[in-house]
Amino acid sequence: MKKAGILLPLQSLNGENGIGDFGKAAFDFIDIIKKSGFDMWQILPLNPLGYGNSPYQPYSSFAGDEIYISLDLLYEDGLLEKKAEKVEQKERIDYNFVRKFKEKYLKIAYENFKKTKENQTKAYEDFLKFDFVYNYGVFITLKKENNLRSWNEWPDEMKNWIVDKKFDLTPYEDKINYEIFVQYIFYKQWMNLKSYANENNIKIVGDIPFYVGLDSLDVWENQQYFEITKEGNPKLIAGVPPDNFSATGQRWGNPIYNWEKIKEDDFSFWINRLAYNGKLYDIVRLDHFRAFDTYWVIDSKNETAIEGEWLFAPGYELFEKIKKDLKDVEFIAEDLGEIRPEVFELRDYFNLKGMVIIQTDIRATEKNYIYAPENSICYTGTHDNKTIMDWFEDLSEEEKENINKLFQKIGIRNENIYDNFFEFAIRCDSEYVIIPLQDILGLGKEARINTPATLDEKNWSYKFKSMEKLKEKEEFLKEIIEKNRK
Repeated sequence: MKKAGILLPLQSLNGENGIGDFGKAAFDFIDIIKKSGFDMWQILPLNPLGYGNSPYQPYSSFAGDEIYISLDLLYEDGLLEKKAEKVEQKERIDYNFVRKFKEKYLKIAYENFKKTKENQTKAYEDFLKFDFVYNYGVFITLKKENNLRSWNEWPDEMKNWIVDKKFDLTPYEDKINYEIFVQYIFYKQWMNLKSYANENNIKIVGDIPFYVGLDSLDVWENQQYFEITKEGNPKLIAGVPPDNFSATGQRWGNPIYNWEKIKEDDFSFWINRLAYNGKLYDIVRLDHFRAFDTYWVIDSKNETAIEGEWLFAPGYELFEKIKKDLKDVEFIAEDLGEIRPEVFELRDYFNLKGMVIIQTDIRATEKNYIYAPENSICYTGTHDNKTIMDWFEDLSEEEKENINKLFQKIGIRNENIYDNFFEFAIRCDSEYVIIPLQDILGLGKEARINTPATLDEKNWSYKFKSMEKLKEKEEFLKEIIEKNRK
C-alpha cells in the first residue's frame, strides 16, 4: 500500500514564539495532514544546532535543541506562572533572538522544577539513565563557560575532564543540572508529540547525519574514533568533490572516522547513535548514505574540497551488525548525487529504500517518464533543492512545454502546475512519496530551505506564518492520495 508524507522541518512550523516547536502548531499540523490523507511527516535533525544553524553540524547526536521546547506546554505543566509573551510572526527565524527569548523562560521553569519534588518523577529518573545525559550537561556547561569556544580550545583541565575526571565540577553543579533539565523537557515534549502522531497513524521520519561535528560531545568523549590530533584538531576532514552544487566541492569540515578503532569496539559508536534515533523516530533517514561505501577525505590544510581521495568504509560489516541489533528500526538510504554502482549494491543488499527526485529524474521526452522502483521514496525535491516552482521557472521554454505535454499525455490536468507535480509524484511506482510542504503550496525561491555549499542567513530559516492554505487543500490532497493508494 502506497504511503504519502510531507517534508517540513520542525522549525518551519508556524510557531508563535519565533520558530516552530513542540506546541499547538505541531499538534494542529498533525491533524491537518491526517485529514489530507498523509501517513508520514519527515523532519530534519532535532539536535543542538551548531555552526551556521545547520542541523547537520550539531553539538550532539543524542541531545535536543532547547529552541524546540514549547513555552505554552511549560505553562500548562505548571512550570511557568504565566504564559510567555507572543512574538511577531515573521517568515524568517532569528535564531539568536529565539534562543535568548526562550532561555529566560526555561530558567524560570528550572527554578520552579527544583522547588517541588513532585515534578521529579520516575520519568525524570529514567531519563537520567540515558548514557549521554550527564556528559552532555557537562559539555554544554563548560562550552558556555568558555564563551562557546570549541572543546579543543578549552583550558587543559576542562578539556581533559572527559578522560581523567580530575577537574572539579562542584561549582558548576547547578548549571549542569539546568542543562539536564532542559534535555528532559525536550525529550518529554518530543515523545508526547510523537505519540500523538502515532495515535493518528502518522509516522515520523527522522534524519541522522553521517558525520558529527568536531565541536560536539560525540567527538569529545570518543576522540579515539576520529582522525584528530592529541590536541583535538582535525587531521582529515569530510566533504564531497566538485559537483553540480559547487565547482570547488563542499568542504564540510567534519572530522573523518577512524574506522579501524570503531570496528575494534564492534561498531558500538554507530549502533548507539542509530538505536537512540530509532527511539526518537519511526523511520530513520541515513543522510549521505554513499559514505558507508566510499567517502571523500580532505587534508584539513586544504581550503577547498577539490583535492582529496576516496576511501573505503566497512559498510557491509556495519550493516550486518545493524541488521542483527536494530532489526525493528526502518532505515532510508539518502543515495543522491554522483554515485558509483557499489553504493546501490550495498543499499539493495540490505533492502533499504533509496530516493528518487523528480527535479533530477523526470524524463519528459522518454517512454519511462521517471524510474522509481517500488522499494524507493519519490520526492519532488529535498531540503537541499530548489522548490519545484523555482526549479520549473528556471527551465527553458522547450523543457516546460515537454513537461506540460507529459502531464496532458498521462491525464494529469490540474489547475496549477505544482498540483500536477504533486499528482505525478503520487502516481509513481515508489512505495513512499514525500513532498516538501513548499511544493504542495507552490511556493518559490523565497521558501527554499537550504542551498548547499553556502553560508547564508536564509539557510534553515524559512518559517510558515500560517497553515490556512494547507487546510484549504485537504480534500484535494486526500482525493489524489486515495486514488493512487495501490
